Amino acid sequence: MKIAIGADHAGYRLKDEIVPVLTALGHELIDVGCSCGDSVDYPDYALPVCEKVVSGEAERGILICGTGIGMSIAANKTHGIRCALVHDMFSAKATREHNDTNVLAMGERVIGPGLAAEIVKIWLETPFSGGERHKNRINKVMALESK
Repeated sequence: MKIAIGADHAGYRLKDEIVPVLTALGHELIDVGCSCGDSVDYPDYALPVCEKVVSGEAERGILICGTGIGMSIAANKTHGIRCALVHDMFSAKATREHNDTNVLAMGERVIGPGLAAEIVKIWLETPFSGGERHKNRINKVMALESK
């Protein structure tokens, strides 16, 4: 799977921990940055990741900042993105099964690299469960973009 990944200054260390996990799992990465602790603005990294997902250049996206909150807010402003902020394994599975999320947000200041790696694995391996109930809800959410 091709995955776009990005982080701000508060998330780049966790991104650097996740990249080898993703490559070891056989995924191809598009890393949009950042790669240092110099202060940057998280929307500047959320947008390129989301654009790559929406365009089809990447199948999924992963965003990391200090809490994951800013990245998830910015990502969900992009038409066609369903981003979930996840800090536990149950939510990683549920958001794929029920919401068919295409972007994952996490917070470096909230979780450690071991848990982040498990979350990423579960999120990438869990398929959307489908079904009319879930599809109908997703369609309603996506319709909100046109209002």
